[in-house]
Amino acid sequence: MRYIRDSLSQIFGNKPRRPSKEEQPSELLEIYQGKKGNLSKADVEAVRHEHHTGCCNKWQRRRWITLILVNVLFVVSYYFDVQLLEGALTASRFVGFHMADLNSALQVALAYKHIVLNLVIGTVTVFIMWILLGGRTFCSWVCPYHLLAEWTEYLHLWLVKKKLIKNHTFNRKVRGVFYVIFALLALISGYTVFETISPTGILSRALIYGPGVALIWVGALLLFEVFYSRRAWCRYVCPIGVTYGVVGVLSPLRVKYNAEACHHEGDCRKICMVPHVLDLTVRGAAYDINQDVGADCTRCGMCVDVCPTGSLTYEIKGLSKLL
Repeated sequence: MRYIRDSLSQIFGNKPRRPSKEEQPSELLEIYQGKKGNLSKADVEAVRHEHHTGCCNKWQRRRWITLILVNVLFVVSYYFDVQLLEGALTASRFVGFHMADLNSALQVALAYKHIVLNLVIGTVTVFIMWILLGGRTFCSWVCPYHLLAEWTEYLHLWLVKKKLIKNHTFNRKVRGVFYVIFALLALISGYTVFETISPTGILSRALIYGPGVALIWVGALLLFEVFYSRRAWCRYVCPIGVTYGVVGVLSPLRVKYNAEACHHEGDCRKICMVPHVLDLTVRGAAYDINQDVGADCTRCGMCVDVCPTGSLTYEIKGLSKLL
């Protein structure tokens, strides 16, 4: 129950709650007390080398390949008319099964005040699929804008490191405000306003049906993220992440944190797109020795790849960790 409550709180912009010592088990407190200081730089580098030998960034590679293949499948199905994966990410058919993006389906329902059977079937199908696959997994494993933003983020970080620009952050609660605004715009105007400006939908349609003038908007967003605010669209605006984050509360696929293996070097939080979900890795911030990372996590695997001590792993709840 605490996982659900805390996850929903984080999704809508609240800071993760730090537990009191009375809420933490004695075994966890003993672990914290036994780690009076951080590892030395030499020790951290040694465990990093051991952890990454032969499999550096394996989850990132798997994710990039999966994301590209999913979007290429749309393109191939359209150009060769194989009727395998028809449509775009907002609404599609996979070998005849209707599929509808959950946020797009909500926008359509609010705008047209009418729900057709195919929309219900597509929404239920996708809802079940993303419960099983992990909620916000959609963002990092399927969304084409996420991949472009991830690549341009390297440029942003390089510019920050060279002190040519500064990164600017916003209050995360603004994402919940945008969620309500887009919903109200659809309800009042009778038009799916968000779908018009969604870089996810724009890029998906551009890949399949050819580029259009809307790509200028996508380019402007990327430039804003490069020169002003790191991953601004995904962190502070996009309602798709909110929708799938709520679904992720029910998902069995999660990232699991083990406090005993952690030495709090902070590499995971530096690389994470939603670093608030990893506040539990700060010394003294976990509720238990083993704890699931909140549902606002995109399951991108970056923290799993970078953690030098293996304290973060993928896990299917009730089963075992994934390789």
